[in-house]
Parts: sequence; C-alpha cells; structure tokens
Amino acid sequence: WYQRRVREAVVSTQSTGGDKVVADARSSELPRYGIKAGLTNYAASYAVGLLLARRLNQKYKLDDTYKGVEEVDGEDYYVEKEGERGAFYCVLDVGLSRTSAGARVFGVLKGAVDGGLDIPHSNKRFPGYNPETSDYDASAHRARILGSHVSNYMQQLLEEDNDAYKRQFACYLKEGIMPDMLEGVYTAAHAAIRADPSPAPKKEKPADYKPKSYKKQRMSLAQKKGRVAQKKAAFLALQ
Repeated sequence: WYQRRVREAVVSTQSTGGDKVVADARSSELPRYGIKAGLTNYAASYAVGLLLARRLNQKYKLDDTYKGVEEVDGEDYYVEKEGERGAFYCVLDVGLSRTSAGARVFGVLKGAVDGGLDIPHSNKRFPGYNPETSDYDASAHRARILGSHVSNYMQQLLEEDNDAYKRQFACYLKEGIMPDMLEGVYTAAHAAIRADPSPAPKKEKPADYKPKSYKKQRMSLAQKKGRVAQKKAAFLALQ
C-alpha cells in the first residue's frame, strides 16, 4: 500500500500468469483535488482510499450503483448488494505496513469502504475505538478523517512558538492554508474526487524524446586496448 513519501493504494487481481493491477491511486494526485499540503497524514490516506474506490467503480460502471458514504460521518459502513451486480470485493493486504490502532493504512481502508468497495473489516483499528470498553466513537474518527488533529496542532504551535509553526507548516503557509480551513479543504476534495475520479491524462512526449539511461555504455575495442595500455604503463611506473 505505501511508499516512503507517497501514499499509494492499488487493487490487483491474481491469476496463474501473475498479478494484474486494475486500479491505483496515490497521494501525489491529491493536489488536483485541492489537497496541496500534508499528503502523508491520515486525512490524505482516507482521500487516497476514496479516490481508488471511486476510480475502480467508475471503471466497471458501478459508480452510480455503489456510491458509498457521500458525507463523511465516521460511522461503520458495509456495502450491500444492489441490483444484479454486487459491489467490487477486495481483501486488504497491508504488506509491511504497521497495523497498530489508528495507522494510516486504515485511513486508506476507510476511504475505500466509504467509496463503495466491499472490504471485510471491523472498527477495532480505527481512531475512536476504545479497547477497554469496546466502544467506537464515530465522531472522533470523522474528526481524524477531516484533519482535526493537524489543525489542532497547527493552532497550538501557532500560539506557543510562531517560528516553529512557520518552519513545520511552511508548505501549508505557502498554499495559504490556515488551521481553521483544513476541514473545508478535505470536504471539498472529497466532493471533487466523487465528481471526477478518473486519472489525469498522460502528457504527450515530444517526438525527439529519449529516455534517460543509467547503464554504463559499452567500450569499443580501441577504448579497451587503450585502457589496458594505461594500466600496464601505471604498473611499470611503480616498479
């Protein structure tokens, strides 16, 4: 699911010929939808999951049938079959990602489920779940999805250490994003993703484009002989 600096989610199918990727989404696409800073936090992970789900459903013409949760509420949601075609069924593969409570991989999971994918899961790893009482606070999860933990820390740092605030949230300041604007940014992004989850068109490469090669070029026969002669001369000079 994850790369080091980019949050990426992939849906693939298995066959005897190997895995085949049928859809993918990554956080580097989120600036298209208005999320221009904080591309690796929990809120961004949710948006990546939502983008993946809506893109996959659009590809298989299921987007009108399985719309998922159109307004984030943090509540448990399990897609139910509607009509003749069932929802796209997936199984979460976390790979080497951490699976502690509140981990960002579960933000991707929640986004994908809210986007209309059928993924077996429980709320025991979501933010807002209390293992001692087995209670689940959906409002706490909703706040996390909409970046309240980031906005609260931004506000706290702004009041306590303005220099540290400018240094740590320089990307947000560059985009003109203030602490009280984050929820609106994510809400607008979710709506934009639902409106058009299709991938951006690929840029056409110029006719004279040559891919960069990092392979060492082969030496000609004359170059090889010259290299041998240089080594012989260097060796004899040491005698």
